[in-house]
Amino acid sequence: MSGIEYNPFAPPLPPGRARALPWMTVMLGSLTTTIPIVATVPILPPLGLLVLVTWRLLARFALRPWAAAPLGAFDDLLSGQPLGSSVLLWSLVFLGIDLIERRLVYRDFWQDWLIASAAIVFCLAGGHIVAMPVGAPIDAAMAAQAIATILLFPVAARMVAWIDRKRGMNSGLPTGDTA
Repeated sequence: MSGIEYNPFAPPLPPGRARALPWMTVMLGSLTTTIPIVATVPILPPLGLLVLVTWRLLARFALRPWAAAPLGAFDDLLSGQPLGSSVLLWSLVFLGIDLIERRLVYRDFWQDWLIASAAIVFCLAGGHIVAMPVGAPIDAAMAAQAIATILLFPVAARMVAWIDRKRGMNSGLPTGDTA
């Protein structure tokens, strides 16, 4: 048996579950901050943000434009950031991606990676400004966290593309016998 198990005639997920899957993956990414990890330098990437940006770039209509606000509130409640910081920053990221999509009709993976990198750095820097005192020396840790998150984007893109294919929302193939 091969590692690729693609069946084009397999029935897709029910529409309710298929619509909820992007929300659940972003929430699961935000839940990773609750895993107890002992580290000398806090470089755990914001996986909720990474998955959210990846869904927005790869499957544009999987999440509504307003989805960043409730998902950001969920992330704020779990991560300990001031309530409303991720709501604001993630919503601004969605608006920025919309503006970029109006200018760039066709995008390449490298352009998606660059857009995701800018969004990640913007959210990490904005979270630093909102949550930390002005003179807090965490610039090196924030830079390491940003680099780790940017390097994880291809993995997140692969995972989201696999989940989107399993969702089957874009297949348009008939699920039953048409004869």
